[in-house]
Amino acid sequence: MSNDRRAAVKKLRNLYLSPKIDINDFRSRIDETFSSVFLPNNVELEETAFRLVKCDVISPEVFASNRILLYIHGGSFVGGSRKAYRPFVAALANATASKAYLPDFRLAPAHPYPAGLEDIQQVFQALYIELETALSLNVDSNDSSRTPEILIMADTSGASLAMALLYGLNDKFRESVRQVVLFSPWLDFSEKNDMFTSKKVSDEVFTADSVRLASEHYTYQENWKNPLVSPLMASGDMLRKMPPVFIQMGEKEIFYDDAVMFQAMLRNFGGVCELDVWPKMMPMFQLADEFLSEAHLAVEKIGQLITAKDRSDEGVHEILLKLERN
Repeated sequence: MSNDRRAAVKKLRNLYLSPKIDINDFRSRIDETFSSVFLPNNVELEETAFRLVKCDVISPEVFASNRILLYIHGGSFVGGSRKAYRPFVAALANATASKAYLPDFRLAPAHPYPAGLEDIQQVFQALYIELETALSLNVDSNDSSRTPEILIMADTSGASLAMALLYGLNDKFRESVRQVVLFSPWLDFSEKNDMFTSKKVSDEVFTADSVRLASEHYTYQENWKNPLVSPLMASGDMLRKMPPVFIQMGEKEIFYDDAVMFQAMLRNFGGVCELDVWPKMMPMFQLADEFLSEAHLAVEKIGQLITAKDRSDEGVHEILLKLERN
């Protein structure tokens, strides 16, 4: 396919939260821009609920019975929905051979921190119990392939929720998380972040001012340095025994420096964190798949990472090196 970069940026700019737009209009704009009547790859779509949290259940034609994918959508804490993210999560579910769950958690400003996090925690615990119960019915208890495996994926502001979820998990739950994948993650809202202290920081989609506006809707200023809001503020105890983290982002992002710092932090405490940077790409280029061939390739790479681990005892780093050579 021939790339249309200008059209891709125009589409992705609908993720930009402006003080000049009403929040309800912002939500509608995201839904209208990113939703689709048709889902890719012949996936099946159902709906379920964990207490009051409604979730899409997206099932590809072939998926691993012992694995699920939990996707935590972005939207600057105030927008995003199942409707908007279904096509992208359907593509990820198919690529990773995983049944995917996409929850509609509560959004700010009507429901500020920690409402959305509490919803995600509730969904995760329910999914773990459901998966563990289903696998316990397997008669061959020595089959290691029947171990519950959860993939956690998130983008932009959803990365804050994803990491807050992980920081709060006990060892039993954390060990069930096989892989974390973050797309263009927002990791630091603290006032010490250079992004907010420098003038006119921006990329092709977001500005530092738009990220700050999102954080103001999400929680009060004194809470911006809370590690459950800004993952870069995590303590060593929070970072130990973390599952492998894979960060995929474009080269031309204002979030790049934070991602590099986060990678170093995780590695300093014995974790595995790989940073997958795509040259000349903008934030969330994966959502512009009708305009960018790189979007399709990026999703395929995520799929190869997960399914290669199904067939190999190698670690994430070794698998990624092979993928790069190919």
